[in-house]
Amino acid sequence: MAGRNKIQMEYTIKSSVGVLYNCLSTPSGLENWFADKVNIRDNMYTFEWDGSEDTAELLTKKDGEFVKFRWDWSDKDEFFEMRIKIDDITSDVALIITDFADEGEEEEARLLWDSQISDLMHNLGS
Repeated sequence: MAGRNKIQMEYTIKSSVGVLYNCLSTPSGLENWFADKVNIRDNMYTFEWDGSEDTAELLTKKDGEFVKFRWDWSDKDEFFEMRIKIDDITSDVALIITDFADEGEEEEARLLWDSQISDLMHNLGS
């Protein structure tokens, strides 16, 4: 059976940290770019796309910095994380995505994130 590999992508986002963090951590923010519908119960987020749904546990978060989830179907050591980084010199805001993809499907996963982040940037006017 093929393994899963950790992938990481970085996107420059023209947004304030507060607005960006809201897009990453709240149902209404996530519904603007990540999923059609988002519901939260305790630490479980249910994401809906075109009638299908997936559930992810919110593992940890830090206001203004990151959110980290694990899909209910993924291995215990796998997660997806959305982290905000501010460049010390330029003050540019970057969004760093960490995810896992099946071996040989890393490029497809990157393209999916590229598409999602494009929607996020469009909604932010970035």
